[in-house]
Amino acid sequence: MCTGECRAAVSAQFRPGEEGPASGRVPVRWSVGIETEGDRVLSREEVVELADAVATSSGIATGIGTNRYGAQLLVEAGTRDEAVEKATAEFSRAVAKAGLPVYPIVRVEAAGEDEDEDAGG
Repeated sequence: MCTGECRAAVSAQFRPGEEGPASGRVPVRWSVGIETEGDRVLSREEVVELADAVATSSGIATGIGTNRYGAQLLVEAGTRDEAVEKATAEFSRAVAKAGLPVYPIVRVEAAGEDEDEDAGG
């Protein structure tokens, strides 16, 4: 049974109106892939900088030797839209930190840990 101390700890993890025990939406981990495309080929060093910048989100980076760069990030969110929003914000932060040119996003995919892999979700 959750005591007053337990309830306070749980309440501190969720803000009103967001996912959490009171809303019935429990956050899950989402894997979000984001890819951009631009007008020049990226060097190994540039993509390594991006990889370092996304590592804080358990992320990996792609794009060495191509005119595209991207990342696969893990975020916690209650919905797919929220996961994409959080990952896009983190990706933008990482791009700025890595000093990469800002290219248009051409692909975004999100898969939640609670989705049935056979469903193709």
